[in-house]
Amino acid sequence: MYKLVNLAKDEYENFVKSSKKSHFLQSYAWGEFSKKEKHLTPYYLGLKDDKKIVASALILQKHLPFNYSYFYSPRGFVLDYENSKIFNTMTKEIIKFVKQKKGIFLKIDPDIIRKSYNYKDEENKITPNPNKIFEIITNAGFKHLGFTKNFETNEPRYTFRIDLTQNLDDIKDHFSKTTKQRINKAIKLKTIVEIASEKDLDEFYHLMTLTEERKDFVSYSKEYYKTLYKIFNIDNKMTLFLGKVNLADILTDLNKEKKEIENNIKEIPSENLSKSNKNKLKEFNKRLDKLKEDIEKYESYKEKYGSIITLNAHMIIEYADKAWVLYAGNHNILTETYANYHTYLKHLEFCKERNLKVYDQFGTIGDLDKSNKRLGLHEFKKKFGGDYIEFLGEFDYITNKLMYIIFTKLVPFYRKLIRKKSQKEIKNEVSRTK
Repeated sequence: MYKLVNLAKDEYENFVKSSKKSHFLQSYAWGEFSKKEKHLTPYYLGLKDDKKIVASALILQKHLPFNYSYFYSPRGFVLDYENSKIFNTMTKEIIKFVKQKKGIFLKIDPDIIRKSYNYKDEENKITPNPNKIFEIITNAGFKHLGFTKNFETNEPRYTFRIDLTQNLDDIKDHFSKTTKQRINKAIKLKTIVEIASEKDLDEFYHLMTLTEERKDFVSYSKEYYKTLYKIFNIDNKMTLFLGKVNLADILTDLNKEKKEIENNIKEIPSENLSKSNKNKLKEFNKRLDKLKEDIEKYESYKEKYGSIITLNAHMIIEYADKAWVLYAGNHNILTETYANYHTYLKHLEFCKERNLKVYDQFGTIGDLDKSNKRLGLHEFKKKFGGDYIEFLGEFDYITNKLMYIIFTKLVPFYRKLIRKKSQKEIKNEVSRTK
């Protein structure tokens, strides 16, 4: 006899974490965070067969006008998606729950891989069969919202994942040639990667705002990140990595090399130069000019920012046996030090040392046209050699067709018109003042 029940925190977490498809977006912590920062109401539901839990779901309720609401289960139900009986029963019981609360639809986006390619762009074999699971989901009454290519969905439909059960040397061997070179340069420049603490979240937020301005996307408030950090460090783990450069150390090395080059130049006879010595002198002077240029540049940065500058900050979240690179903020200076690459290497090694099994770079695109503004993000993440993953996408189970049309079609259309009208009025007002 199946029964849908509210699960206590421990039994909910134990079941989710024991699942192969466990995801931080399905965690109890994400529900509590969504309640505090997103003003959603979380429900931690379980389907029990007598006393045994056979499925669970984090359901987030978004309250709408007129006492309506819609529901979202991030990364879908936690169950065996190949078991149509369990999936159909879970769907039936959840939909009863949604209807009781005047829900107009339920959205899921299960962590089911549709396609996967390795670092050589060779297609991986997918098990279980995604077409079979797609059929089970749609036969249960869900409507598929399409195979989107960018960031139109609640959570990314594409990502890169690195299998951490591989040998670390093999993982590094899959890095692109340029990535290996840039990591080596970062190490040569003595870039520093540190594990930070809560007090460093202000620095992280500053770098996120710089990235927002440069990449033209909207990040969150400082309080958002602080709340996320605190909640996930209660029972799980969220780690903040800072990539830094020590300008004093760099200048010491550059000045040392400059002195060596100057001494080499002095050793070359000033008269009757052979062809070989002419070539040497030319190369030495070329290198000397570059060193002088670099010294001047780093000294100006040192004067402005101090000896040590934090160039990037990455937030890594762990849940069960997986890790996600959730947020990354980067300074817009000294990118040629490649501290960002060094930071990625360090937290990948950190996750490997903690015996985690999956390292997820959390989000990329499916539209790889050269005109896509996000292509640079995709190419950067691809350089670390992970599998390129495409998920099935989003599905809606509609429980109130009229209100579904109103809230998902007409209201967004109306808001778009209002925004356009407002922008036009502002433009006209500006033109009148000229």
